[in-house]
Amino acid sequence: MQNKPEMKKMCMQDTEILDKLKYNQQGLIPAIVQDYKNGDVLMLAYMNKDSLQKTIDTGLATYWSRSRKCYWVKGETSGHFQKIQQIYFDCDYDTLLLKIEQIGAACHTGQRSCFYRKLLKD
Repeated sequence: MQNKPEMKKMCMQDTEILDKLKYNQQGLIPAIVQDYKNGDVLMLAYMNKDSLQKTIDTGLATYWSRSRKCYWVKGETSGHFQKIQQIYFDCDYDTLLLKIEQIGAACHTGQRSCFYRKLLKD
């Protein structure tokens, strides 16, 4: 990856929000990942407080792998990084929305989005 994204510094109010977020019993919060340009939903992943802080600090989406029990930076092995543009939280403080610039495919299958299969057709 060529340019590391620059993240804005968090103010005190923002850091207090990290403490107000509602993590589940495993200390995780779901993160919906959306293309910031066209609004496409690309994937869903989980974060804990530390991975969210790493995401804020680096500008690259960093998640908690529930299966491997470790942090993972999206794109670390594939080169398909996610550069953070904005981070939102919902009205209940229990879900995040990451608006990102996707480099390459978001899905591990090579698809642009993990949501490429339909359950209900038009």
